[in-house]
Amino acid sequence: MNLHFEELLPEDFSPSSRVWIYQSSRLFAISEALEIEEMLREFVAQWNSHGAPVKGYGNLFFGQFIILMADESATSVGGCSTDSSVRLIKSIENKFGVQLFDRQLLAFVVKDKLQLVPLPQLKYASENQFITGDSLYFNNTVQTKGELQNNWIIPVRESWLASRIDFRSKEVAKGA
Repeated sequence: MNLHFEELLPEDFSPSSRVWIYQSSRLFAISEALEIEEMLREFVAQWNSHGAPVKGYGNLFFGQFIILMADESATSVGGCSTDSSVRLIKSIENKFGVQLFDRQLLAFVVKDKLQLVPLPQLKYASENQFITGDSLYFNNTVQTKGELQNNWIIPVRESWLASRIDFRSKEVAKGA
């Protein structure tokens, strides 16, 4: 699985640009992805904050992650403009029958494929070696372009999930 996405990000946006990541509960079909990308383009073209155009960007990554970005060095994004982006995401949810606000659904790269694991099943997945400390995790808590570039796809052991799983005992047992 090719995980290089950085070249798709706008180069002229500040590293402090705000980022919102919405992870889908399933992979979108190609026809759906094309339609979503068009919806994102249309939204970004008319995205305003207090009457001023937002320097925005939207794209679908890996067929499952909608990323919206606003470069606030040009125009700050207020509550109403954030609400308009949430309305867009909710309309995508309704139109395509997916969940985009479920923060309990975690995404990992397992055997070179994107796999979703519900948070309550994380311990089970770890105990059964489905997820290890070296498994790549999509850290959807990133908030800026700089964090997206450097800390979105990271090993589980470097994420907030590391405090929820004890990988040492499994690795010692595996090496014994």
